[in-house]
Amino acid sequence: MSDGQFWLTVEQFERLEPHLPRDTRGKPRVDDRRVISGIVHVLKSGGRWADAPPVYGPRKTLYNRFVRWAAKGVWEDIFHALAAAGGPPAQVMIDSTAVRAHRSASGGKGGKRAQAIGRSRGGRTTKIHALSDPRGRPLAFLLTGGQVADCTAADRLLDRMPATDLLHGDKGYDSAAVRRKIEEAGAAPNIPPRANKRWKNCFSPYLYRNRNVIERMFGRLKDFRRIATRYDRSATNFMAAVHIVATVAYWL
Repeated sequence: MSDGQFWLTVEQFERLEPHLPRDTRGKPRVDDRRVISGIVHVLKSGGRWADAPPVYGPRKTLYNRFVRWAAKGVWEDIFHALAAAGGPPAQVMIDSTAVRAHRSASGGKGGKRAQAIGRSRGGRTTKIHALSDPRGRPLAFLLTGGQVADCTAADRLLDRMPATDLLHGDKGYDSAAVRRKIEEAGAAPNIPPRANKRWKNCFSPYLYRNRNVIERMFGRLKDFRRIATRYDRSATNFMAAVHIVATVAYWL
């Protein structure tokens, strides 16, 4: 970081470069390190793509690279490749956070539901559901509308859970279906039971005490202003932004 501008360090780019696309046709791509640094700067500052500093090159190049690689799943593939390099974690955390959708996020193709925007107490919101390791490093993400219950989204998110021995979740995940899915994956659920349950499942407060690392992870991701507020109409683009930020903040 210098003069308010973000730049990938040489070491960060060396870890990132092996995972960049190699199937370039026609003219070679312009400087990858400069363009990706410009994309990260926009995500961190929360500004418009048109307001990106000239030092990163043409603004249209930044936006086009971001959108095209989002559509191809490149950003997600990079994230998963780097996250998987650490091997399977002994424990996994699951949680979600709500993000306010700016009015500029309206109008995506297929309507709000198709673009993971819903209505909740906070108004028009998107929920980011995530899995993390015991150090708070993200492992997988899922987007839904803000009104979707955690236990409902867990059914899809748990399909992306790496091999692990134990999964920690808060009371929002206390359902028979979620517990059954965790156990079928070969892990033990450590989820506090709801107060109104007559028969309470086994729960260890001692093991649970470190679960808040995933809440701190969400806080760190939201230091990037285009994650704290959703400006993207497309759920694909917003998910790409989440994967880029998670990669830069935790895996480079």
